[in-house]
Amino acid sequence: MTGATDVAIALLLGGGIGVGAWCVAAALPSWRTPALVRRVGPYVRDVTDPAGTTLADAITDPTAALAGGVGSLWRRGQAKFARILGGAESLELRLAQAGRTPDVAAFRGSQLVWGLAGLGIGAAIVVAMMTAGRMSVAAIAVPFIAAAAGVVARDLLLSAAARSRVARIEEELPTVLEFLALCLSAGEGVLGSVRRVADVGTGELTAELRAATIEVDTGATLTDALTAMTRRIKAPVLTRAIDHAVAAIERGSPLAETLEAQASDAREDAKRALIETAGRKEILMMIPLVFGLLPLSVLFAIFPGVAILQQGF
Repeated sequence: MTGATDVAIALLLGGGIGVGAWCVAAALPSWRTPALVRRVGPYVRDVTDPAGTTLADAITDPTAALAGGVGSLWRRGQAKFARILGGAESLELRLAQAGRTPDVAAFRGSQLVWGLAGLGIGAAIVVAMMTAGRMSVAAIAVPFIAAAAGVVARDLLLSAAARSRVARIEEELPTVLEFLALCLSAGEGVLGSVRRVADVGTGELTAELRAATIEVDTGATLTDALTAMTRRIKAPVLTRAIDHAVAAIERGSPLAETLEAQASDAREDAKRALIETAGRKEILMMIPLVFGLLPLSVLFAIFPGVAILQQGF
């Protein structure tokens, strides 16, 4: 076991020295300096490359990968990891539903961090097993399993956050629609009503309305901003309500009545969803009753009689 212990200690010391050397090298200012071709290129591009299409391929220096610093290497690693995993459209949708910036490369980078953390934890477990003398062939797969678990766990957390935020938006929808209808009934304009709700209200849906008003301020129409919001969130209840509201705005129909009707429909949908959830929870509540409480009651009823029979009474 001395050899395994020596290997484990060597791995720990070597890993610590490597991490320290990498931190020292990353802190060097020369590594953060852009390459010469990238600093001079914008000033001579009109002569050498007017379109700017070959500047990225003009770097032939073998140390050019380090010239951009550790951040450049990390961004390249993020992009390559994102290309390996794929699924950019689905990931962008879930990021938008979770209220985060739809940057696929950044999220893949966070997944890579989780995977590396899992790999490090798995390697630490293997080292601990080697030190304790319980090393086996199957333990070699522990770091890779931990790395895959870290990547998958990060993706599952994003999916859970997206579902939770969409559920909160659907819960807030009836109240927001009624508030909009109240503002319209009081004589406020459509854009003014949306802006008032976005400024006064709190919650996920009002944050999306606030983003829609910002798009309107930058030149988009209100209907286009609301439609883009529904495409970004992909919540069926919200999409149906916004589609009816946009149709009422374009046709000149009474918008306040339309919003009140959509609020009523949203509340009915919420009631149906609540009843369905209660039905599923009712079945789940039977599991501890049938497999836990009922056998225990039978055991309490039978055990005294069995004990008396064993004593010969």
